Amino acid sequence: MPLKIAVQMDHVATVSIAGDTSFALSLEAQRRGHDLFHYTPDRLTMENGQIFARVEEMAVRDEADNHFSLGEPVRTDLAEMDVILLRQDPPFDMNYITTTHILERIHPKTLVVNDPAWVRNSPEKIFVTEFPDLMPETLITRDAAEVAAFRKAHGDIIVKPLYGNGGAGIFHLREDDRNLSSLLEMFTQMFREPFIVQRYLKDVRKGDKRIILIDGEPVGAINRVPAEHDSRSNMHVGGRAEAAELTEREREICARIGPSLRERGFILVGIDVIGDFMTEINVTSPTGVREVKRFGGADIAALFWDAVEKRRD
Repeated sequence: MPLKIAVQMDHVATVSIAGDTSFALSLEAQRRGHDLFHYTPDRLTMENGQIFARVEEMAVRDEADNHFSLGEPVRTDLAEMDVILLRQDPPFDMNYITTTHILERIHPKTLVVNDPAWVRNSPEKIFVTEFPDLMPETLITRDAAEVAAFRKAHGDIIVKPLYGNGGAGIFHLREDDRNLSSLLEMFTQMFREPFIVQRYLKDVRKGDKRIILIDGEPVGAINRVPAEHDSRSNMHVGGRAEAAELTEREREICARIGPSLRERGFILVGIDVIGDFMTEINVTSPTGVREVKRFGGADIAALFWDAVEKRRD
């Protein structure tokens, strides 16, 4: 039976289809004959306990500059949907958190992927700290003295926003870098939350591997290599994607975290691994599906919908 699927996302007109996972998932859903609908988070409404959005019927095409068509917006009770894909990009701020509270009202009768309550309770850079032996030395704080002591103990460090995304605001500070105090002053002014500090991993020059898991099992990976003069490997800031296989250590990491992912109902997850260490567990809108397939790997969009359809049977 066709499913009615609404995708809560940044507007489809803004996506770069060559590497967009939301678009890949939409293409596969359409190929299977499901009915697709589109709305942006600002259209989400709760009235007297019911959840509505002005949704548009959506058709997608794998054609650059001609990749979608939308119908007229119709105010729709989202409880009428079979599935909602929670796919807007972070920042993971109070607006994002509010959408999870609202969508929680209709889940799981309407299956929200990933589970909105667990998305809210599993911020990517905090969830990973449940596995301290799998990650590099990490500090979460606003206390400048703590950061200075951490750098003294570990040498080169990475400083980044706790709830940032896409490589924004990531700084590599060498052991003798004199900009630490100024950077912390700037972070303190910009962010009300603590920030995250990690021991710098030299293996990042070899790449930051994105491993994608479906229902807690690894199904594909790509390696993202930073540009020569950047410490960030994110592809939209100049990182280069290349084919990758999983190492024994990476399989160990996936086996360790798999039960926790399944307990939280996370169908689609992307983890980041540098060398032997996991740095993030991405549960909001993980990417990498199209790149894995492009390099000859699994059709992860198909595996994703297999998992969703099994839950809707």
